[in-house]
Amino acid sequence: MTHPVQTECCHRGGVAPQVVTLRAYEVYTRLYGAQPAMVTGGCRGGFGVGELIAFLYARSFPESEWRTRKQEAFAGLKLGRQP
Repeated sequence: MTHPVQTECCHRGGVAPQVVTLRAYEVYTRLYGAQPAMVTGGCRGGFGVGELIAFLYARSFPESEWRTRKQEAFAGLKLGRQP
């Protein structure tokens, strides 16, 4: 089974395995509260690729560090074509 994922570079939707999106969603819910539509596709078409990277990165640390680690990942993240 899969969940929808935003693919900014292609302007169309993609999918990711639920095992991946649910791990990212675990971090998301601890930081922002439950919003099931983030993984079912009813909200913005699912997580963006950058969000998946940041939330999965954060999840590899103790929960007390998740917010800081998510911000750390976003701070250095560059997606898409670079000039």
